[in-house]
Amino acid sequence: MRIGVVFPQTELGGDPGAVRAYAQRVEELGYTHILAYDHVVGADPTVHSGWNGPYDIDTTFHEPLVMFGYVAAVTTHVELVTGVIILPQRQTTLVAKQSAEVDLLSGGRLRLGVGIGWNAVEYEALGEDFSNRGKRSAEQIELLRKLWTERSVTFAGDHHSVTGAGLAPLPVQRPIPVWIGSASEAGYRRAGRLADGWFPMMAPGPQLDAARAVVEKAAVDVGRDPAEIGMEGRANWRGDVDAVFGEITAWADAGASHLAINTMGAGLRTVDDHLAALTEVATVLTKP
Repeated sequence: MRIGVVFPQTELGGDPGAVRAYAQRVEELGYTHILAYDHVVGADPTVHSGWNGPYDIDTTFHEPLVMFGYVAAVTTHVELVTGVIILPQRQTTLVAKQSAEVDLLSGGRLRLGVGIGWNAVEYEALGEDFSNRGKRSAEQIELLRKLWTERSVTFAGDHHSVTGAGLAPLPVQRPIPVWIGSASEAGYRRAGRLADGWFPMMAPGPQLDAARAVVEKAAVDVGRDPAEIGMEGRANWRGDVDAVFGEITAWADAGASHLAINTMGAGLRTVDDHLAALTEVATVLTKP
């Protein structure tokens, strides 16, 4: 199981120097990947009465693909993972270009995690339709892969049209791996049909087993081998390294191919605090 980290967007997002320090130290500690969450804009609770989303207008977020362009230059081998970008609120061809560029500049280190999101305020601000985002995302993935692998693309879908156009330069990975994050049965089916891997939104247990059964059935229904679909779990640091190790073990037993250690929401105030926690976890992981 490959073990990476969740970049603490909401706690370090306003400090550019912290990005470099964090990325370089994480790589030194032997973590395999850095995963970044995504939000373009936050909602103002004074305008949106009754707002109860986990993030708002004051919550900091670096744009993941822009940040990874920077991280690519200050690291050498750590994988860069969007976990996840909200794909249907973005122009597909522009995402293809940005992703190809990050993959090229990093030497083939991008894994593009995508999802459909929950924040209608963002969709409105970006001029995209919130109501059909699931259906559009499946078509977007198809078009992304064509743009990453073909010199000249002609595509006529229900939501996208491309006529004799292509990216240059193409990415190192052709195609870039696409993973899906979802908390719905429709999303699990998309993951099984289309994705290289998926991000469960629950801990190991009966809910995960039920979700994975949906993913695997969808894969089999289209002639795919479910064993080839990766699964990335998450272990949350809350000050107890033994508890984190227990979560890691549970995900390994559940068959996860990847896992990310999340230090957000644990009361850690500085980049040094986050890195100290990750150092403690890394020390336990490397014990014989």
